Amino acid sequence: MTLTITPSRLAGAVTPPPSKSQAHRLLIAAALGSGESVVRGVSHSQDMEATLGCLEELGAEFTRRGDAVIVQGLGANAACPLRRMAYPRLDCGESGSTLRFLIPLALALRGGGTFTGRGRLMERPQRPYFDLFEEKGISYGQRDGLLTVQGRLTPGEYRLPGNVSSQFITGLLYALPLLEGDSYIIPTTPVESWDYILMTMEALFAAGVAAEEPREGCPYFYVHGGQSYSAGDFTVESDWSQAGFWYAAMYLDNPVEIQGLNPHSVQGDKVIADHFARLGREGDGDVDVSGCPDLVPPLAVMSALRPGKETRLVNAARLRLKESDRLASVTAVLAALGADVAEGEDFLVVRGREALPGGVTVDSYNDHRIAMMAAIAATRCQRPITLTGAEAVNKSYPSFWEEYVRLGGKIQEERA
Repeated sequence: MTLTITPSRLAGAVTPPPSKSQAHRLLIAAALGSGESVVRGVSHSQDMEATLGCLEELGAEFTRRGDAVIVQGLGANAACPLRRMAYPRLDCGESGSTLRFLIPLALALRGGGTFTGRGRLMERPQRPYFDLFEEKGISYGQRDGLLTVQGRLTPGEYRLPGNVSSQFITGLLYALPLLEGDSYIIPTTPVESWDYILMTMEALFAAGVAAEEPREGCPYFYVHGGQSYSAGDFTVESDWSQAGFWYAAMYLDNPVEIQGLNPHSVQGDKVIADHFARLGREGDGDVDVSGCPDLVPPLAVMSALRPGKETRLVNAARLRLKESDRLASVTAVLAALGADVAEGEDFLVVRGREALPGGVTVDSYNDHRIAMMAAIAATRCQRPITLTGAEAVNKSYPSFWEEYVRLGGKIQEERA
């Protein structure tokens, strides 16, 4: 889908969609439980559909009622591995969370499985898991866009780096309670994106599963074996990650009021509120995004329109492994619009300007956050912009363009 976006002011109240990160976690916990659960506030985004489809293949059942999902859990426990002869084939779409969360679960529940996906998903690194599999005697193979794993998870020690992605730790936190004995997850490097792990721990606790996080004198996660997940009634919060784009709109002098966010949430991306305030008052400086990489597109837009001030978004190497190489795609799109931005190996340098010329065609790079970044930037362009691949927002925020127009945005779809 190609859209022409005419510069206009956005104004009004907006509620961000449900948190994709929290919904993944609550749906998985409910699917592993015994009996019926309800997960309220689940969006119809492509990532959510990927997780639901994979969990159905593993044995759970789902019924949609508006934004609520009624879950008939599969009753996972230590006695259920290899209960079916056929290995599941799990299509994860473009969802890195779905893939990394479910690899250990497929091993724990079914003794393995075959995973596939679209876009750049199957190119994203899985080395922390592969190193563990080699140590534990689990076979794996990756070829022609398919990843196949086969074997049994066993209780014990699981060592893996904490600075690649917290998703690997989360995947193990879901699977290890289902083993017959206790296990330990030992980070070999400092853990980044710690708040995402807190979201996982919160979901486990809500489903009656015990796991202990590292603390002083105990540098590992301790996971009790032989546990079962409990059914429950869960509600997904609004997404602070998506709120980042509306914060960027406010920063660009659009009087938008953001509603429905939980200020006490464990979502790490609620730090966008602090960054919004900081960029509004300080001069040159660094913003460490190691714990909030998904906020880089809206932060880059804000930085591009801080006249006379330089902002460095640092510790951002993991952005190269997202739906697009986001350091490159953020740079390409903002530079085309007229921003002064340059990329380094793991950082962006942005020198603020009064406005952006626009008047060009830019691509979404099949990346939902790049498409939304371009839309917000367009509100401060001097001429209309054309955005190709605008349907990328369906991955996480299918109603984004509807909300954009409702707030006063002017878009026109180009038809073939």
